[in-house]
Amino acid sequence: MNKENIKLKVSAIVNGTVIDHISANSLFKVIKILDLKNIKTQITFGTNLDSKKLGKKAIIKISEYFFKDEDINKIALVSPEARLNIIKNYLVVEKRNIEIPKKVKGIVKCVNPKCITNHQNVLQKFDIIVSKERKISLKCHYCEKVTTQDNMKFIV
Repeated sequence: MNKENIKLKVSAIVNGTVIDHISANSLFKVIKILDLKNIKTQITFGTNLDSKKLGKKAIIKISEYFFKDEDINKIALVSPEARLNIIKNYLVVEKRNIEIPKKVKGIVKCVNPKCITNHQNVLQKFDIIVSKERKISLKCHYCEKVTTQDNMKFIV
């Protein structure tokens, strides 16, 4: 069979969300922080797919599921170049670039073991710092300790 005639097909979803342009090395972090193992609808994902923008990318398709802003902020912390496509009746009705928020609350733990948020019932708050290379760090509102992307521990 001719290589040009071979097509791989992933079934379309009727309604749901496609998270596209996830950096390939962030796919499993995104799956974990969104707690996708507990979603009962169809989920399809792929990684190391060719991308002009990223070189290699990942994608997640979730049927009959739409994300809250809190979940989108989690995606922004690990893969800020990702894009959300909202699907209704098989059509893309909305395309959204994920925007990095200026602040996040209650989604990441502070890495400082002495921080008040790790000892008392205090909501975690962070200011987001974005480097020139678009690397993301979080500065704790209380103890001012900076957490890098590699050290983020998400509250799931």
